[in-house]
Amino acid sequence: MKTATEITYLDAICEAQAKALRDDPRVFIYGQDVGAFGGAFKATKNLAKEFPGRVLDSPISEDAMIGLAVGAAIEGLRPIIEMQFADFSTVGFNQVVNQAATLFWRTGVNCPITVRLPFGGTSGGGPFHSQSLEAIYAHYPGLIVLTPATVEDAYSMLVEAVAIDDPVIFCEHKFLYRHLKADKLPTEALPVGKARIAREGRDLTIVAYSAMVHDALEAAAELATEGWEVEVVDLRSVKPLDTDTVIASVARTGKLLCVGESWPWGGVTAEVIARVTSEGYGLLDAAPQRLNAKDTPVPYHPNLWTAHRPTVRAVAAAARKILRS
Repeated sequence: MKTATEITYLDAICEAQAKALRDDPRVFIYGQDVGAFGGAFKATKNLAKEFPGRVLDSPISEDAMIGLAVGAAIEGLRPIIEMQFADFSTVGFNQVVNQAATLFWRTGVNCPITVRLPFGGTSGGGPFHSQSLEAIYAHYPGLIVLTPATVEDAYSMLVEAVAIDDPVIFCEHKFLYRHLKADKLPTEALPVGKARIAREGRDLTIVAYSAMVHDALEAAAELATEGWEVEVVDLRSVKPLDTDTVIASVARTGKLLCVGESWPWGGVTAEVIARVTSEGYGLLDAAPQRLNAKDTPVPYHPNLWTAHRPTVRAVAAAARKILRS
């Protein structure tokens, strides 16, 4: 295990998998180059050596990877599947949404698979290595979709994901892998499905998840210098979605901004606003707003990418507009 000052978001994911393998002999890891190579991002580094025969390289076929996982789950195992990039998971989409998601409802047999998706944008990633697909998977009943924003949640939520009897889509943001660090791994955590108040405030609620939580917190800190106290809610999971915590926050502030890195059409931000307006309309003192990436494929050039996704500056500007309304 890494020393206390060296634990990154990526380390936490590796340590969570090691714990799952250590604690439960039914767990195994399957994916492209996850064995001796340690995975595309080194999220399985040294695990094949520590757990021989349980960290297995797969063929370059996401469809086959998920199909094998579903079959293994039917036989009582608990596979963790690593996709090299979330974008590539669409090749196995049929297996996820038509097989894994529906298995229990069709047969009464659980399907405890965990599919790890390295998702989100990075400078120069372009349209095939930067997509955020959480809303697509959240659309389907039977799937749990997790979006950890901290080192602590990357660890605790992955440990919990492997223990859940339903298929879990674990969305881990590539930009956070080596940028986030923590003093230590957690010994306790909020359960899956419970949102977290990342910053308390009274003037506006910003709801965010994954990497956008950190942009929202930076924007809130900037706004604090102007006299505004902004509350930031980290969803942590988008399916299930903790509507109660969001509405309780809006009840305190009266105003809502939802921020997501994914595209706006049919996204998580739209779902949050729909729930707040239908269940807590009377709490709002201004029209709720959302801020997402541009409705275009993700561009390659770093300058275009920066303009494509929400930034701290854009979040702060959108928040000011609501605060002054």
